[in-house]
Amino acid sequence: MKLTARLLALGLSALISTAPAMAQDWAPKGPLTINIGFGAGGSTDTMGRVLAKVMQDNTGWPTVVENKPGGGGVAMFTGISQRPADGRTVGIGVSIPVLVQLVQRGDQLPFDTDSFDYLGTVARTELAVVAGKDAPFDDLAGMVAHAKEQGNLPVTAMAPPQVLLLKETMAKTGAELNIVNADGAAEVLKLILGGQVMVGFAAGEQFPYLESGDMKVIGSAGPEALSYAPEAKNFSEIGVEAYVDPVYFLAMRAGTAPAAVEAIAAAIDEAVKSPEVAEIVKNATQSQSLNLGPEGTHKMMTDGPAASKVLFGK
Repeated sequence: MKLTARLLALGLSALISTAPAMAQDWAPKGPLTINIGFGAGGSTDTMGRVLAKVMQDNTGWPTVVENKPGGGGVAMFTGISQRPADGRTVGIGVSIPVLVQLVQRGDQLPFDTDSFDYLGTVARTELAVVAGKDAPFDDLAGMVAHAKEQGNLPVTAMAPPQVLLLKETMAKTGAELNIVNADGAAEVLKLILGGQVMVGFAAGEQFPYLESGDMKVIGSAGPEALSYAPEAKNFSEIGVEAYVDPVYFLAMRAGTAPAAVEAIAAAIDEAVKSPEVAEIVKNATQSQSLNLGPEGTHKMMTDGPAASKVLFGK
């Protein structure tokens, strides 16, 4: 009996000790593809590409980056949800656009929050409301007043939550806003700088233009004032009790082999801690890199729809 118990204990110990090794030994059967849920040139694209390069350098896995814009990441995650669970495709997107779409039209989407294995996060960002330098207002209250006086103020948004926030602004304030949809942050900047719109949302891409004086911050789309522009208040200043608090996260098709999930999550964690990713996150968002890990990311996304319903009064 003692010998049997000892053998069982040794066997269990061996299983436990080899579990991390199995994850470390895992590698994708072919290139690892990272799909980015937004167009080229924005903060998600920039951080995603640096993250992918660091992961490739650290692991030796060939890594391919593809942009899959549409619906604030919904198009990309739709594709992820319909791919084989073979551990070869990872999606990087932003939490709020996906969660709001699930709240608004979840019964029309081919996925829900249980459709994915969550791998980690890269950063939490501060979403600013910016305007061109010649805009005749300097804050959200001024924007609303100008829209009421002139009518049909052109504004741009690159994701459904931003559109929802603007519609809520119209409903609560009576301002007339002409919402122009943009395919990513680069197009937002182009529309503002080109004079096609007066106002848009930006998650860090605006910093060079703030420094050059071509743009100015007029508000925060988050729950608090911006850390780098504390004078820019949020939407509660104009009576709109809604905000967006975006987190950049990574996920893959649910049902992927645990060894693959563990290995990719570990590679992401190592990359997020790297100086290269820390630098690009700082440059892109003026914040620090942040990895909630698989469990924390899973909780953020599975708890998210209920929180979004409360947030937007749905």
